[in-house]
Formats: sequence, structure tokens, C-alpha cells
Amino acid sequence: MAQTLQGEEPPLPPANAQRFTLWQIGFRPFYLLASSFAALSIAVWALQFAGWLGRPYLQGPLWHAHEMLFGFTLAVLVGFLLTAGRNWSGRLTPSGWPLAAMAALWVAGRVLVLTPFGWAAALTNASFPLAAAIALAIPFIAARNRRNYFFVALLLLMSAAVLTVHLAQLGVLQLPGWIGIQLALDLMLFIMAVMGGRVIPMFTNAGVPGANATRRPALEKLALVSVLALLLADALQLHGAALALLASICAAAHLARWALWQPWKTVRAPLVWVLHAAYGWIPLHLALRALAEMGWVTSSVATHALTVGAIGGLIIGMMTRTALGHTGRPLRAGRSEVSCYALVLGAALVRVFVPLFAPALTMHAVLLSAALWSSGFALYTLRYWPVLTQPRIDGRPG
Repeated sequence: MAQTLQGEEPPLPPANAQRFTLWQIGFRPFYLLASSFAALSIAVWALQFAGWLGRPYLQGPLWHAHEMLFGFTLAVLVGFLLTAGRNWSGRLTPSGWPLAAMAALWVAGRVLVLTPFGWAAALTNASFPLAAAIALAIPFIAARNRRNYFFVALLLLMSAAVLTVHLAQLGVLQLPGWIGIQLALDLMLFIMAVMGGRVIPMFTNAGVPGANATRRPALEKLALVSVLALLLADALQLHGAALALLASICAAAHLARWALWQPWKTVRAPLVWVLHAAYGWIPLHLALRALAEMGWVTSSVATHALTVGAIGGLIIGMMTRTALGHTGRPLRAGRSEVSCYALVLGAALVRVFVPLFAPALTMHAVLLSAALWSSGFALYTLRYWPVLTQPRIDGRPG
């Protein structure tokens, strides 16, 4: 299949003669839905933040966080896993009407949070990652692909996290809804740490001759275990110096890990450097989180270093790379791809550093960052619409 994901080829059915192939494999609909939603929803949030629009069911910032995590980010993750799962297991993942049904479930979740129907929104949004977990568990168990069982578990935990947000909002749980958001952020951080460690050194060595990106087992374990420890600390609602120390250790581990991947050698390979640039936001996020726990910076800048910088950057990098590879196209970034990278990473720079060093300009930073982010994903949507909806150029199915 693609050059970007490891594993054996699954027994695919014959190629569809139709020209519209959106429902053939998971990345196609979910990348398109996610990029369109990213372009639209962040612009809507910027208008809400500025006080120009009313607020929906989940209330301003909570809606924004919920939709960026359980809408945009989760859609990309599910699309990626349904695609990679075929290679990892050698078995088929949903296509055709089952894939369309999953996409419809995701769309329903986006609509329902804008209505007064809280219970419907809660059940629908919790059902989407649950459905994705089942869709992955079936081929993984059939193939005894134990190495990737934890992705099923992580999707189940994402379902629990989103349900926590809604049950708190509905008054069933006497907890702030932000606990569910923070736990979901920690889960996404762990997923990025795992996947980054798997693919970024591999892509670096494959795409940059002589890069010699390396991994050290002890450091890999420390980087991953420290993220899990942070997740546990957040679940226990720990704060203060202890959490700051843990975040600092985690930041140091991820900074050392990133340095071993030789990021400075990738500047002439955009498909690779964008992943390095995005991953670099992870130790920065963790360092800022430590400072926030000490009261020296706001928690918002730490959060947006993770969400806009790391999550946004890794997503735009992986969505371009995997869409090219899985449609039989050369793995080369053109002007459109580089522009997408610059816009999304530029949005992160503005959203984090302007409020950090010029708090009085925060409103302007939010609006400018939103414009850059929306432009980056709108450009991706326009550029990749034909890529995602038309057959592979090599004539193969998928």
C-alpha cells in the first residue's frame, strides 16, 4: 500500500471502477472531514471568542476544546488508524457503507453539540471512538496483532474521556468538564509520543541520507512512562511543585529524544522537517506546563503549544504524507504542502508567543492565529479534495 506505514498488504478486493473512491479506506473521508472542519470551526470559535456570536450547548471554551479534540483530532486519528490497521494486521478495515456510517456518526456528533440535546450529544460523541475501537479490534484480534492492541484501549479511554465531559456538563458527575479534556489531551500526547517514536526516525533516515536518526531504549521508555505518569497525575488532579517537577522531567526526556533524531538535518526535506518542527512543540509544551504550575505563565499558552503546535503540526504533516503515499503519488512536498505547513505552524507561533510576551495583544493573536490555522486547513481541503475522492493514480485499490 503506502510507503509511509509498515506491514504486510491485506487481501484487498478488486479496484472499484467508479471515479469516486471516498469510501474505500479510512483516511479518505476522515482527512477530508477533519480538514474542512478545522478550517470552519476554528473560525467560528474566533468569532465566539471575540463576542460576535452566541455560545452553543457546551459553552464557549469548552465547546472549542471539545471540538478540537473529539471532533478534529479524533477524526484524523481514526482515519489514520483505520488505514494503518490494514497494514499492521493484514486484514481489511471498514470501507463502503460501514465507513460511511462511521463518518455519519462523527458528523452527527458535531451537529448535536450545537443543539440543546445534551444526552444525544453525549451518547453520539462517546459512540464514535467506541465504534472505531471495535473496527480496529476485529482485524487486530483476528491477526493476533498484539503490538497494536493498545490503540484499541486508547480509543476506549477517549470514549470515556468525552463521556466524562458531557456527564459533567449534564450534572451527572460532580466534576468539572475540563478534567475529561485534560485526560484526552494527555492521551493524545501519549499517542503522538508513541507514533512519533515509531515513524519520525524512520522517515528521517529514509528521506535524508546520512541523517543517522537514532533511538535509545532507556530514553524511549522514560519518554513514554513520564507521559503516562503525567496522565495519572492529572487523573488524580495533582497540582503545584510535584506536577511541575514531573512535567520538567518529561520535557527533558522528549527534548533529548528529539535531538537524537537530528532535526537540523531535515530542513531540505519538507515532508520530514514538518514532523520534526511539530514534535519540537512537545517538550516546549511540557516546559511551559511546568512553568504554568509554578504560576509563571498562563496554562493557555502551554495548552496551545500542544494543540496548535504539536497536534496541528503533526496532523498536517501526516495528512499530506499519508494521503500522497496511499494514493500512489510520489512522496514530495510541493508549494501547496509547504504553504500548509507554514500556515499551521505559524498559527502556533502566534497563538503561543504573542500572549506569552505581549499579553495585551492576546485578542489580536487569537484572531490572527485562527486565520492562519483556517487558511492552512482550507488550503489542504482544496488541494487534496481530488486526491482523497479519486482513485489511486497507480490503478491499485485503496
